[in-house]
Amino acid sequence: MQPSLLTSNASHRQYRGPITTAIFDWAGTVLDFGCIAPVEAFRQVFSDAGVPITIAEARAPMGAAKREHIALILKEADVQARWQAHTGHASNEADVDALYKEFLRVDEINVAKYADLIPGALDTIAHLRARGIAVGSTTGYPREVMKNLIPLAAERNYKPDFVSTVSDVARGRPFPDMILANALALATPDVRGAVVVDDSPTGLLAGLASGMWAVGIAASGNEVGLSLAEWTALSPAEQQAHLTPARAKLERTGAHFVIDTIADLPAVIDAIEALLAAGERP
Repeated sequence: MQPSLLTSNASHRQYRGPITTAIFDWAGTVLDFGCIAPVEAFRQVFSDAGVPITIAEARAPMGAAKREHIALILKEADVQARWQAHTGHASNEADVDALYKEFLRVDEINVAKYADLIPGALDTIAHLRARGIAVGSTTGYPREVMKNLIPLAAERNYKPDFVSTVSDVARGRPFPDMILANALALATPDVRGAVVVDDSPTGLLAGLASGMWAVGIAASGNEVGLSLAEWTALSPAEQQAHLTPARAKLERTGAHFVIDTIADLPAVIDAIEALLAAGERP
């Protein structure tokens, strides 16, 4: 045994920066303030199937792959009871497939309606690029939806360097597969120099599982769940009343930082680089 060998090499293994990669979720993080598009799509397809669901029921599994999201909605006791009362049978895989097929059709329309970038997004992306930070992205949307959303975002000048969708990998969130696909595609030198930015607990758990820094988005994300117009209409006290539980839920994942929107990210990058320089790690 040579225990001293590990000790002597420890300083060489310590990554001290800089941040080289930032990997963003899409809806609720970079665009679609409040993560409205998928929520409205889920509610519409369930309503059209004769089993209306609440906003809270539609939002609860956010971050999961969309077909899995539908299955998780159906597993909720109240939803399942309403489903059985309406259809006369417990939901099955064929039901999930039918709902998912309709979701893809509806959401193709919705992503076009809710493709506006979150205020400050382009400034933050420009700031990152000026620092030489690569911009990656992950999403619970399948590739079919992203084929529509990517060009819509490009028209608004958001063009990430790489996009990994849930249909490109073996496992969706909370597993780190999409994030690690970004790290490989973007030639990230060390995962400790990468930051994952996401508005969902499952997205943050995926970031932590990848060994990267995890930054939660509260105000513009799914946990608050208000459109930009609804959000800006609130008083500061009302905004804080929404932010407090949203922040608490994201913090419980173990996220290293929680911010209001993507506009607040540059200061967090500075803070993380200071931590790295001091020898801290995710």
